[in-house]
Amino acid sequence: MPTLPADFTQRVIGAFGEAGAEWLRHFPATLDDCTKRWSLTLLPAFEPLSYNFVAPAIRQDGTEAVLKLGVPNPELTSEIEALHIYDGRGAVRLLEADPPGGALLLEHLKPGNPLVELEDDQKATEIAAQVMQQLWRPVPAEHNLRAVKEWALGLKRLRDHYRGSTGPFPVKLIEQAEALFAELITSTDRLVVLHGDLHHWNILSAQRQPWLALDPKGVVGDRAFEIAAWMHNPVDAVQGWPNLDKILARRLDQFSEILGIDCQRLLGWSIAQTVLSAWWSVEDNAEGFESTLVIAEALAGLDP
Repeated sequence: MPTLPADFTQRVIGAFGEAGAEWLRHFPATLDDCTKRWSLTLLPAFEPLSYNFVAPAIRQDGTEAVLKLGVPNPELTSEIEALHIYDGRGAVRLLEADPPGGALLLEHLKPGNPLVELEDDQKATEIAAQVMQQLWRPVPAEHNLRAVKEWALGLKRLRDHYRGSTGPFPVKLIEQAEALFAELITSTDRLVVLHGDLHHWNILSAQRQPWLALDPKGVVGDRAFEIAAWMHNPVDAVQGWPNLDKILARRLDQFSEILGIDCQRLLGWSIAQTVLSAWWSVEDNAEGFESTLVIAEALAGLDP
């Protein structure tokens, strides 16, 4: 039975509270159940762990897979549903799943190098755009995926949290994000199934295709929304770049050209989602929301 790192357990409890603590208490039994049910030989977990336990495994027939266990929650359920919809198109294949138990058995992507390791940002952005085009699927007639308009309610929670004010968030930036969400949601003319969190660590090198996505949030919305997570990542590197404005503008131009989407719309979604992402960091008791805000303000200063 693997020993869970202290920072991982603290992160889980910080994000999920008592539900996270309860999940951790039952983790040994959950892990044992999954390995027996799916006939797995478990290998040491990937490092570092974020909010889920993820480890390579060998199936009974000798094929390699990846076991992912997390606190059962709507986001994990949406991930499973999105992977079913993708069915391996542009994304990792889902081999087995137990939505109520928060368990997934996934295709093992090899060599599995994240796109963040590609130093040529222009080439990496091109690859990201190509992966996006494979992922966007028609919205099923029946589904349980959340919508971008539901995510936008996060800014209301921000207002409630700070009793009507915006706390450490610049008032002008929050008001701009709120206005952009309202405008862009209303003017969306075609909804698709989005990954929702397609950044540099969620695209890995693979054999079945050169690059495949993993860890989708599974959200329904405007195609232009998809680029936002890429625009403010990798956070630690991007916010420190001396030519940040030029890099962000070039990324926008690239996405606009490859995806055939208006640059102004791409920018609007990028600003709104980047502000929301900074707030999510606060909600999850995570560090680094200030760095995300630096990028949000840089985006807000662009004139495409």
